[in-house]
Parts: sequence; C-alpha cells; structure tokens
Amino acid sequence: MHCPSCGAVAGEEAKFCRSCGSVLVQQPEAGPAGDGGPLVGFSPKIDDPAFARHLRRLNRSAVIFALILALGFIVGFYIAGEAGTEMDNPQSLYIGLALAGGALLSAALVTLARKRSKTWDGTVEDKRVQKKSTIREDSQGGSYSDDYYIYTVVIRGDDGKIHRLKTAKSDLFHSYFQIGDRVRHHAGFKTYEKYDKSGDDYILCIVCNRVCDISGDYCPRCQSPLLKC
Repeated sequence: MHCPSCGAVAGEEAKFCRSCGSVLVQQPEAGPAGDGGPLVGFSPKIDDPAFARHLRRLNRSAVIFALILALGFIVGFYIAGEAGTEMDNPQSLYIGLALAGGALLSAALVTLARKRSKTWDGTVEDKRVQKKSTIREDSQGGSYSDDYYIYTVVIRGDDGKIHRLKTAKSDLFHSYFQIGDRVRHHAGFKTYEKYDKSGDDYILCIVCNRVCDISGDYCPRCQSPLLKC
C-alpha cells in the first residue's frame, strides 16, 4: 500500500502513514465478479509469458524495420549516384551509408531504452488541454488555420519524478485517467495500468493501446491478457 498524500510505502494493515501521518484508506479485497473486487488492484497477469513475447517481438520488429530502411538508403543512394542525377558516387553512397547508420542507431537506442525501462508506481497529479494551430494549404493554393489540441496527463512517480503522457488530437488517455488515480508503469510498455478500474466501462491494452470492453479478458487486436485481477 502507498500513502495517497505523500506516496510513501506503508504496510497493508497500517492505518496511518509513518511518513506524513495521513489516514490510510484500506483497499477492498478482491471478491466475486460484479462487486468491484476483481477490478481493484494491480494485476498479477503482467507475469503472463505473453507480455515477454510481445516485448521480444517489438524489439525484433524495430531491428528488422531499421535493417530494411538502411538497405533502402544504401541501394537508393548508390543507384542515384550511378545515374549521376544530382551527385556521383562515392559521395552519394556515403550519404546513403550515413542515413543507414542513423536508422540502425535509432533502432538500437529504442530497443535499449525499452530494455532499461523500469516498473514504477505513481499518481495522476494533473490533466491539461492546450489548443494549437497550424497553417495548411488548400487545394486552390491558398492557406487556412487548422486548430487541434494537445492532451497531457501529468503523473508523479513515488520517487517524485514527473512523467507526462502526451497525445495530439486524441483525448483517449486524458479521458481514461483521472486526477488522483494510482497507476503503474510496466517495464517496456508505454500505457499505464490503473489500480482501481471498478468504475470503468473499458480498459486499455498496455501492448497496443486498444480500447477494450472491461468485461473481456483478452485484447481482440493483439490477444494480450487484459490487466485485471
């Protein structure tokens, strides 16, 4: 159990926080389906081997995509250099090799960041909506202002670090998470798991972010287990 005021770890049976003295609200025990019990608590289903398989597949896909992109850069710039349309070889080939190296480095950094990611708990501290505008061209050669919104969910980890879940044009996370929600970030994934899902009609798949009906057990898109107790 964590103190809702300061985030300090407290014993499961504790009634007061030893750090700040706040009264601790005991969480309901899991009970039969329909009384909110199974939807309260961080799910142990995260230990399902399916999640480890998904992470391996994500890393493998990133590497394969980078290899294909790198090969495309090398071959494309080599052919362009041989054709001599704008630059001859080996200068054109060098540019292709540099871009290929950048693609491979990017994939390596993404994979490394995913592997170094840690599981941590936090609390939703704030939600923000910011209006933005961009200038676009219409079919007649003119321009117009296109308005859109940036949705941000601010989460403070128990270690005090601030994390921002930001999306453009979609309020999916902004609507799903409420201020005060206890959440858990699972290593390797981007979507956060709620502690209390008893008041929700839907749940987010942490693998593919699919909106799933709360009554389901598996994501219909990627077949991952939904994180319910």
